[in-house]
Amino acid sequence: MIGLEGPRRAKMRMCLAWTRNPDCQDDALCALAASRDRPGAQSLNPNLIWYTMNFCPNCGAKVNLQIPRGDDRHRHVCPSCRQIHYQNPKLVVGVIPEWQGRILLCRRAIAPREGLWTLPAGYLENGETAAEGARRETWEEARARVDDLVPYILFDLTFINQLYLLFRGTLASEVCQPGSESLAVGFFAEAEIPWNEIAFKVIEETLRRYFRDCARGTFLFQTGRIHPAERKE
Repeated sequence: MIGLEGPRRAKMRMCLAWTRNPDCQDDALCALAASRDRPGAQSLNPNLIWYTMNFCPNCGAKVNLQIPRGDDRHRHVCPSCRQIHYQNPKLVVGVIPEWQGRILLCRRAIAPREGLWTLPAGYLENGETAAEGARRETWEEARARVDDLVPYILFDLTFINQLYLLFRGTLASEVCQPGSESLAVGFFAEAEIPWNEIAFKVIEETLRRYFRDCARGTFLFQTGRIHPAERKE
């Protein structure tokens, strides 16, 4: 989590939803609002994910949650140095790694969705291109090298303030092994995909579209939007 240690650190991440978000992949603490009666909740945008920040990372003063002049949404504002702390969507990049008619999947070794299957993907780091980030994630999670990356699909996940950019890519070889974030890796044809064990809704939708395109023999860049899972009473 970005911030300073001790009392000046942003203590937790909050989501203004009423139930646990099954598609959230944030690796920091994700604490969701437990009640609609939480003080101040009704005055905030219910579709906005925001981070609870007690102290300014710039000067250490206690921050306020307010709508700055000329803005239209709540921000963490420091009354001392006047710094406005903006929180913007994150970009997740990943690959559909192809090898002789099958694709490579990773079984997650970390929360959330530990033990379920996914494509190699993760947050883009500062200083790297989207393709570089996708290659890095493939190496980190599956110790595999991927070439010939082609942008394939872009998903909006506005309910968790994320964008997903997935590439198609050809593996340099079938050599792979689990990285530190994976319990196992494996190659799957369409009939072998463990659909009931796919970690995230966005990954499932990507795979379903991918195999439809495989059947047609045409891969065009496409966009889409993933909506949150329905709340279960």
